[in-house]
Amino acid sequence: MVARIYKPARTATQSGLAKTDHWRLEFEPEAPRTVEPLMGYTSSTDMAQQVRLSFDTREEAVAYAEKNGIAYQVFEAETPKRRLAAYSDNFKFNRVGAWTH
Repeated sequence: MVARIYKPARTATQSGLAKTDHWRLEFEPEAPRTVEPLMGYTSSTDMAQQVRLSFDTREEAVAYAEKNGIAYQVFEAETPKRRLAAYSDNFKFNRVGAWTH
């Protein structure tokens, strides 16, 4: 049973940084998902796949995995690149792109 430890990124529809301040421990799937033949539902017999644990710091998540003998991989969080722009930048004389209306 291998676990991933990572800091979740913000969703594409989210402008703020809500729910991105905790580290998460999730288990990798051990068995592939199967399609139930009668109804066509996708199912799995792997119950550990449903477990998601949240921790305040990366060190707490690693300590939990080591204490319980869980093999883990740590994925470092990437900081988002912020591009600061002002409305007045649209009307600069040294603007790179063409100004179209």
